[in-house]
Amino acid sequence: MERPPNDISLPDLARLTVETFVISGASLEPPYQVPGLLGEQAGVFVTLRTSNGELRGCIGTIEPARETVAQEVIQNAIGAATRDPRFPPVARHELAGMQYGVDVLARPELVRGPEDLDPDHYGVIIETLDGRRRGLLLPGIEGIESVEAQWQAVHRKAGIATGTPVRVERFTVTRFGKE
Repeated sequence: MERPPNDISLPDLARLTVETFVISGASLEPPYQVPGLLGEQAGVFVTLRTSNGELRGCIGTIEPARETVAQEVIQNAIGAATRDPRFPPVARHELAGMQYGVDVLARPELVRGPEDLDPDHYGVIIETLDGRRRGLLLPGIEGIESVEAQWQAVHRKAGIATGTPVRVERFTVTRFGKE
């Protein structure tokens, strides 16, 4: 299989990965010795949207699970297209209008609670003290315009009742392409 060029953008890498996988069932090989951000290690979320901007899939890693950001993008792009439990796998006829976004996560930092959050600037991770439930919400989510809305949404996503003691972390992202 052909490898993408070393200077490919993150959204283009996600697009090429999804198209290759949906059309042929094959996983894309990462570029060789990738320079810059593609060669670093970080958590990565890949978001797929339809041509009219509706969410179609979003899968990611909070912390690096692979050697490079390029490898994270490839695996998470396939996951967003095929394993997001909210949607059926992406079909070939959807590829032409698909929009791709990639968020590269900064290392999360422990905070006291919602008083240290800002939904436009920080994503949030909550986890029950026993570690059984965990949820993440990226920053800048449409419709999440207050700390209270972000706090409620991350609790719903994690399946954790509001008021349950949780460990709280926040993080920033560097966003590429469509969110």
